[in-house]
Amino acid sequence: MRGLESGKYTGTVSRIHAFLLVVSLSGAVAQNLVVDATPSHTVNSFSPMHALGAGVDRISRDAADKTMIEPMLHEILASGWQMVTYRQNTELHAEAWHWNPQGTWSDASGKSGYFTGNAEPRETIRHSWGYTLPHRGFSRAREGGSNFSVLTDGDVATYWKSNPYLTRAFTGEDDSMHPQWVIVDLGSAQPVSAARIAWAEPYAKRYAVQFWTGEKNPRQATSGLWQTFPAGTVKDGRGGTVTLPLTAIPVVTRYLRIWMTVSSNTCDTHGSGDPRNCLGYAIHELYAGTLSKDGEFQDLVKHIAGAAQTSTVVSSVDPWHQPSDLNERGGDQVGFDFFFSSGITRGLPAMVPVAMLYGTPEDAAAQIAYLEKRKYPISYVELGEEPDGQRMLPEDYAALYVQWAAAIHKVDPNLKLGGPVFEGVKEDIEVWPDADGRVSWLGRFLDYLRAHGRMSDLAFMSFEHYPYTPCQSTWGDLYREPQLITHIMEVWRNDGLPQSVPLFMTEGNLSSRAGGTFLDIMGALWLADYTGSFFTAGGSASYFFHYIPEPLGRGCNDDSGSTFSLINVDRDFKIRGYLSQHFASQLITREWAQPVDREHRVFRASSDVRDSAGNILVTAYALLRPDGQWALLVVNKDHDRAHDLRITFRDSDSKSERGFAGPVQMVTFGAKQYQWHPDGANGYANPDGPPATSSITAGAETSYTIPEASVTVIRGKIAGGLTSGRE
Repeated sequence: MRGLESGKYTGTVSRIHAFLLVVSLSGAVAQNLVVDATPSHTVNSFSPMHALGAGVDRISRDAADKTMIEPMLHEILASGWQMVTYRQNTELHAEAWHWNPQGTWSDASGKSGYFTGNAEPRETIRHSWGYTLPHRGFSRAREGGSNFSVLTDGDVATYWKSNPYLTRAFTGEDDSMHPQWVIVDLGSAQPVSAARIAWAEPYAKRYAVQFWTGEKNPRQATSGLWQTFPAGTVKDGRGGTVTLPLTAIPVVTRYLRIWMTVSSNTCDTHGSGDPRNCLGYAIHELYAGTLSKDGEFQDLVKHIAGAAQTSTVVSSVDPWHQPSDLNERGGDQVGFDFFFSSGITRGLPAMVPVAMLYGTPEDAAAQIAYLEKRKYPISYVELGEEPDGQRMLPEDYAALYVQWAAAIHKVDPNLKLGGPVFEGVKEDIEVWPDADGRVSWLGRFLDYLRAHGRMSDLAFMSFEHYPYTPCQSTWGDLYREPQLITHIMEVWRNDGLPQSVPLFMTEGNLSSRAGGTFLDIMGALWLADYTGSFFTAGGSASYFFHYIPEPLGRGCNDDSGSTFSLINVDRDFKIRGYLSQHFASQLITREWAQPVDREHRVFRASSDVRDSAGNILVTAYALLRPDGQWALLVVNKDHDRAHDLRITFRDSDSKSERGFAGPVQMVTFGAKQYQWHPDGANGYANPDGPPATSSITAGAETSYTIPEASVTVIRGKIAGGLTSGRE
């Protein structure tokens, strides 16, 4: 186990000089790496302190108590990442979040309802938890889990209910502007001619029963259409349990949708004491199938309180809950007092989330008030988490966004708010067409803010970046990363995101389940290539995921192991070694982008190193640092061969071409310094670093050897003192 101590690398120049550097006199034929150093061609600028960060997510209680303290904290911070974003995992599981375990219930006598955390600092908040929502409608349960949908659980006493904050009482808009819906997935295409709905209160007075015409999942929104059954429109619903003959000739389909536009506004089982109990729509149980000739209903739905149930997806969920819904097994959302006082933030302002999809604006405002009363520094506030993953329509997210923004800005009008915290995506997120045929999620969200005069509430746009299919990553995926991140950021600008709104990647890595590819040297190469590509494409801040070490998991159904950590720890959180992205992080934060608290300017760089298929094998990212040095982050994605590079800095204004001159530092981390040995939870690296370092005196004829499967930082000044106008 070897790391980097006090910013110094171990290893000797004599040991690594031979494979790091080749001078042209050796006879090697160098290929070309060209930096466009024209002063007016700066493509971006950033301060590492504000732009290079990491994320802290929901983790086990043991992980928080054993890692966010010394000596582990020192090892975490040694990666060099600066500002921290606090990730909110409860919303991914359709749970309410008690950021403060102490607070008040809307129904004080029954200790239930809508919970608001206490805004007054009292007891230290070390841990916080999620609460499963009893009126949920998502089928996400694993075997033995409790987070199944109540729409097909076989219990007519339970019911799904939509979010009351999407009704006229809170949006100020007609309920038809925010239709609520339920999708039933029968598992395979089957003949359907009838549906049965056991309505709860409030029920839908106007609704339609529809089927999906496409062969793909409705999540691929433009692959089909929702078509209303011939007799599927109901204009005067009266609740109760109704059996609806939908068509004389059965339609073969897999997916059904109930589309609700007018509510009865009658009160649910919690009574009329809180108006939220009487808003939206509620259903006890759903059935779909056919009617026999004698009128007998033949049901295709599996009504099970668990993972084997017929799956359902819903537009929203009422955040009503009670103390018994506490879910400590789901993991610890690290308490804010512990988070800010532990040292994990380095004392820098942190990005914090507020629960929105399954919370209340009052609770979000109380959270911000609490943090400010504690005088914790906040950089940005993210509203909600992955609404696209929760299948929420953009108008619904936007309607919540403006309510939450108003509540938070009453506490502090200067806070910078943003979202939508998209899932890791590679293409524009599309949703079912609106009345004008628009399908872009982000475009419609922005349109809503503009139409309501609230674009000023969007201070940044945030997204997650998991570019590859889980458990299917291959070495060849490395060739795609620069285009993937550049493309998706261009798409969002084309959707109408103003250039003045910065783009933040607030959580990302190879994939949500990368397996051994994450742990091997590929993880290091991807991280360097992504980081350089992101800033070259105009990104403003990137947060590595995940900061906190956790033990290796089994991986992708094999012995490769799996973790998002930078450090390999055992079940007792003792360090077993370092992982490849730990060293890549240090090359980025300690060697490429220094000093951390001043502006770095980004310039384009390109190489002509390609394979026979045309893939670019060597990518490079150029910074003009505030200390006057040029720093190149060079990634050789050729798995088997080193490549010699002649490096040229080209200024098209002065029509000059120059190279490094004088002392040049080189730091390389690659397959020669690190090899992963998979063994499930006992996997390890050997060798396990450190990077190789050298210092040379460069001249006009110097070429540089970039070893196979490696990341190299080359740093120095160039002939003639070309510094694009800044020293």
